[in-house]
Amino acid sequence: MGWTKPRTPTTPAAPWYARTATAAGRPAVLAATLLMSMPGEYHVAKFAGWTDPWAYGMPFSLSAYAGIAAVVAATRPKGARGRFSATAGAAFAIVLALAAQVVAHLVNTGHMDHNQAWLIAITSMVPPAVLAHLLHLAATPVPTEAPAAEPAPAPVTVQRAPAAAPPMPAQAPAAVQQAPAPALPAPAAIVYQDPRCAAVRPLYDTGTRPSTSAMRAALITAGHGRVGDSTIRGVIRAEIEQHEPHLAQLPPALPMAAGQNP
Repeated sequence: MGWTKPRTPTTPAAPWYARTATAAGRPAVLAATLLMSMPGEYHVAKFAGWTDPWAYGMPFSLSAYAGIAAVVAATRPKGARGRFSATAGAAFAIVLALAAQVVAHLVNTGHMDHNQAWLIAITSMVPPAVLAHLLHLAATPVPTEAPAAEPAPAPVTVQRAPAAAPPMPAQAPAAVQQAPAPALPAPAAIVYQDPRCAAVRPLYDTGTRPSTSAMRAALITAGHGRVGDSTIRGVIRAEIEQHEPHLAQLPPALPMAAGQNP
């Protein structure tokens, strides 16, 4: 009985109206919150002494700063340089935005006097502090993850058949018959560092040096997939002929005919 791969549970897809509401609702909520926050941040800038049109820069400073710091904090990997600073900056920006709304509404409703030194001083420090932190984030490099190195293939040991002794001449006279040639010792087993060499080595047994297309077809048949020409000639063929240098002197075989699977 064949083995069946177990099915992994999948999360059912959300209904189309839920996906539509999520996709369209995010930009709508973002625009609405920005518009609702701008008057309070504008009034706080006016309280601190900025005149028009400079007071309109306060909403953009706080809102853009909060968004940039939040994106940087979310996109940088854990432990990367600048991630903690971006996270702290995002939290600080949210606190500033919240404080600006609370102060503006308290002043407008008469619960607070806007002409206070500490309020003016803190508000005046917001633009240069935002600029300094954004420049710090821009100057902090984002680390790039190096691709994982491909594990080296395990060596493969191939036992070659002993070379056949030359045939004796037929019906040689008994007087001139020589003693039988001693049996040749079995050659030592060849250990290939690249296991794909074992699929290509039998092609040399035909007495010719196999072509690149023939070696590629043998690799595909053996289940190694499609291998590039430079790897076939510069790695696999080179290792085979390094172990058996006489194979490099064999006459070249004819390339595979067009239309065959390369």
